[in-house]
Amino acid sequence: MANRSPLTTSILLTCAAIGVATGVVGGIAGWITPIVLATAPIVYGFVLGAHVIPGIISQALIRQPWVALITHVLAALAASAIAPQWAFRFLGTAVLFGGIQELVAAATRYRVWNTWRYFISAVIIGVIVAVVVAFAAHLTTLPLWAQITYLVLAVLGPVVWTAIALAIGVGLRRAGITPRVRR
Repeated sequence: MANRSPLTTSILLTCAAIGVATGVVGGIAGWITPIVLATAPIVYGFVLGAHVIPGIISQALIRQPWVALITHVLAALAASAIAPQWAFRFLGTAVLFGGIQELVAAATRYRVWNTWRYFISAVIIGVIVAVVVAFAAHLTTLPLWAQITYLVLAVLGPVVWTAIALAIGVGLRRAGITPRVRR
């Protein structure tokens, strides 16, 4: 008999629901990105950090392998429908952020779901966002105070958004909104 995937229909539908809901957030972030870059570029990393939300909610709620990556990709597709000009960036961010969240969960063999574990992936993502966007935004052209503020906000963004997403995921779990998981 073939092994059955632990990704049941109810898990996939839950990932889809989270993906669509958080994709709307991502799409809105996509539309405000040019405004942020034109008026307050130092907060761009903080805004970009909102893209951690899908994977954190799904991992906090479902606690299974692959749910972060699946939810991120579905969120990217939903966000692309709202802000199609960012479609490839949404998908790239989904694979990067979802992949990091999956790797951190895999490092604990998907057995540790303590709060600190979510924040490890948030800090890793924050550092990557800070470095990548610093090069793309020509951070060295800004005054020193703006460079420091940018770096702090870029690392802090994913951490803050992770705390918000974790609260949502844990709240849904406590409310009994969990799919059946095959063991």
